[in-house]
Amino acid sequence: MLSQSGSAGYQLKTVFLDRDGVINKKMPERQYVRTIDEFQLLPGVAEAIAQMNRAGMRVIVLSNQRGIALGLYSAAAVDAIHQHLQSELRRSQARIDAFFYCPHDKSSCNCRKPLPGLYEQARKQFPDLSPETSVMVGDSLSDIEFGSALGMRTVWIAGPEQNRKRGWETAAKAADLSFASLPQAVEELMKLSSL
Repeated sequence: MLSQSGSAGYQLKTVFLDRDGVINKKMPERQYVRTIDEFQLLPGVAEAIAQMNRAGMRVIVLSNQRGIALGLYSAAAVDAIHQHLQSELRRSQARIDAFFYCPHDKSSCNCRKPLPGLYEQARKQFPDLSPETSVMVGDSLSDIEFGSALGMRTVWIAGPEQNRKRGWETAAKAADLSFASLPQAVEELMKLSSL
């Protein structure tokens, strides 16, 4: 569990966020956010990210984007959505520090969560990254398995029950903490972290 045991406390420096279902409204199972028009920021998310920015935490999005491999949308469309997200966040004096996503199909790469490739890509850009000072926040079992395998703390976001992926019960049990939304998670992480 996340705790402040020990004299140094828990130092949280990097927050890894899954995208769909954590930052923005998730599409029904087997459907994908393909355009800016389909991208809907969830309530309170911009303010929560701004809070982490102000606290000096690095905020990085790690996302599986299998729809690219399936030919449903392009990498350029994903990049446009991320630029749109940054514009939305700026209105709340918030920002994402970096985006990394897997464009591949299942079993064809090392970067589809829960495999570690996206973390390795992030570490090349931010050499000071450390699992011990990072947390993975996601809404699926692959997010929780990704963080746990690397030695990070993990936070599961429940979201609406009708949008939960298969395996969510296992994810909820395996995660260090569980919350209904990112804003609730950030509020608790701020209490538990001593920067």
